[in-house]
Amino acid sequence: MMFPWAFCLLGACTDDDSFSASPSHLLSFSTDSVAMDTVFSAVPTATKSFWVYNKSGAGIRCTNIRLEKGNQTGFRVNVDGSYLGAASGYQLNDLEIRDKDSVRVFVELTSPLNYQDKPTWMKDDLVFTLESGVQQRVNLNAFTWDAEMMTDLVVDHDMTLSGEKPIIIYGGITVKEGATLVIEAGTTLYFHADAGLDVYGRLIVSGDAWNNVVLRGDRIDHMFDYLPYDNVSGQWQGIHFYESSYENIINYADIHSASDAVVCDSSAVDKIKLSMYSSVIHNCKGAGLKSVHSVVDVQNCQLTNTLGDCVAIHGGVARLLQCTVAQFYPFDAERGVALRFSNYLKDHIYPLYDFKCYNTIVTGYADDVIMGEANEEAPYIFLFDHCLLRTPKIEDDERLKEVIWENPEDTIHGGVKHFAKIDTNNLVYDFRLDAASEAIGKADKENSLPYDRVGVIRDEEPDLGCYEYVNQ
Repeated sequence: MMFPWAFCLLGACTDDDSFSASPSHLLSFSTDSVAMDTVFSAVPTATKSFWVYNKSGAGIRCTNIRLEKGNQTGFRVNVDGSYLGAASGYQLNDLEIRDKDSVRVFVELTSPLNYQDKPTWMKDDLVFTLESGVQQRVNLNAFTWDAEMMTDLVVDHDMTLSGEKPIIIYGGITVKEGATLVIEAGTTLYFHADAGLDVYGRLIVSGDAWNNVVLRGDRIDHMFDYLPYDNVSGQWQGIHFYESSYENIINYADIHSASDAVVCDSSAVDKIKLSMYSSVIHNCKGAGLKSVHSVVDVQNCQLTNTLGDCVAIHGGVARLLQCTVAQFYPFDAERGVALRFSNYLKDHIYPLYDFKCYNTIVTGYADDVIMGEANEEAPYIFLFDHCLLRTPKIEDDERLKEVIWENPEDTIHGGVKHFAKIDTNNLVYDFRLDAASEAIGKADKENSLPYDRVGVIRDEEPDLGCYEYVNQ
């Protein structure tokens, strides 16, 4: 009487281990394509993955899984622990996927050089051939971009960097004393995580309103689907001007996602350290602009969203003219202030000989985003003239002229109301003025610049900040 039961059990095992050859039994995929975004040729990408499911009701055997173009595109694939490479002929045979089971596929790309100035479309198909003869495909694709690679670049004589192709910097750039590095309009430097720009000589960034120079990190993939690494702070080390460096010019630059974006070391104050015009410093894991006992002139610039202070002036001579300084750093509630100015730093006295702020917006999330710190033993000279300030009102007619005091009790909107878009959830920031901003038409005409940061002509009633309001 036990034989029928044994037969049934045997039959059940046979069914579990059987594989269908019916063309109606197909695999399912978590995606029909894997896009690697834009990648650099000859540089390995981050790994992406997808799932292969068997929801067909029967076991399925893949007699062959292969990259259709073999080794021609540079895609690398691992299927359920098996690597499709040269040794295997870029294929895998006889992979069995039981009913209601799944396997994970990992994809990477190191594309060959395409010898083009612009990104080139690269694609391949991962082909699953089932025992039924049916073929199913997942498309693999990317835009690949040839880049010039530089490692531990030392500039010991005058040099110019330019070109439409991206330039990837490993290890950093050092500009020696007596040498000048010029970066021409339209050039983009992609710095690896440990790389920065150390200037002992001179740096000239020669962007224009239509072709900014871009200094950024080299990760061009995504941390999450909604978050490109380019929107994550601390991707590279930033620019450091050392004591021996003077007469630096940064014109129409986009400097973002650095650690400390721009640092000026203590120097003699009888000549200028840095002139920065119509540029952006944004989304830094340290300071935006930090000047220690130096002479800096900053005009028409956006300095926004830093874990440290957006702008920190410790002594010396400094001017902010028609700038937007806004502190909406999203990653840490212990962020610094928008603007700090002092005549000391830690245990060192640095006289603040002259700090002037004209036609500038200084705002942010906090009730007070400005910190002035003074040591009575050293000069502490400052002036705010025609500025919008988010800080408690101070009565000082000599040093605070025509100031718009932002209501600190407005904690719901804060400084957000002044700008076109502050989207913390998606990390999208547009610091052009909103129609509701009090900054519109409030600049001093005598000190106003003729154009805004992006080349818009300022009208007869110019606005505070680096962007002139344009009615859309």
